[in-house]
Amino acid sequence: MNFFDMVNISEPYMELINPSSAEKMLAVGKSLSLQAGSRVIDFGCGFGEELALWGEKFGISGVGIDIRPYACERASHKLAERGLDGRIKIACANGAEYAYPPNFFDAAVCLGASFIWSGFPAAIRAMKGAVQTNGRLVIGEPYWLSDNVPDSYKQSQEGIRAEYELLQIARQEGFDLETVVRASHDDWDRYESDTWHGLVRWLEENQAHPDRQQVIDHLRQSQDEYLQYGRQYLGWAVYMLTPASK
Repeated sequence: MNFFDMVNISEPYMELINPSSAEKMLAVGKSLSLQAGSRVIDFGCGFGEELALWGEKFGISGVGIDIRPYACERASHKLAERGLDGRIKIACANGAEYAYPPNFFDAAVCLGASFIWSGFPAAIRAMKGAVQTNGRLVIGEPYWLSDNVPDSYKQSQEGIRAEYELLQIARQEGFDLETVVRASHDDWDRYESDTWHGLVRWLEENQAHPDRQQVIDHLRQSQDEYLQYGRQYLGWAVYMLTPASK
């Protein structure tokens, strides 16, 4: 079973596939001053929930990009059900290769998927080409909660930085930090528990599947890692970046 297959079977009971909430996503939209006619591009959009929320609340238009057919199908169906498919489209593609109109959007979004470009600095460089002169970037990113992360765990989480490092990178790339919306422990618990729930239900429904043991191992490793390390040492936040003041 490959990585995307494992992700797919862990997420059927989720809408937002990051440690956040609908209320926090609406708070992000308010901070962005989204309104009817605002254009948003969402890289790694998953099931399109934040786009749907912003479409309903603020009247945005835009496009969401995801590499997984399963996610794209769910997102497209959701937007159609909620009457938003006329304004918000889903493109099933590699976000790093998607040909967007340059300097077109009011906001570029990437929540928990900066790996599309191999990390936070490259994500900023790629995304800023999509927005207008005064456009905002919205990036959801993990960060270390402590300077005392055990080496064994830190080495297994390549690319995660201290939050102050993220701030310095944003400035080096020409942006100021305008707003931060953090995940709480409850948000993390909800996110992790929902993935475990999906895996457990899959195991109940697939007693004879040849990859069953792989899924069991993934479930238990995920739980061990989160409860031993992740909940104590790993944070996650949505950062809204605005072009640096001059």
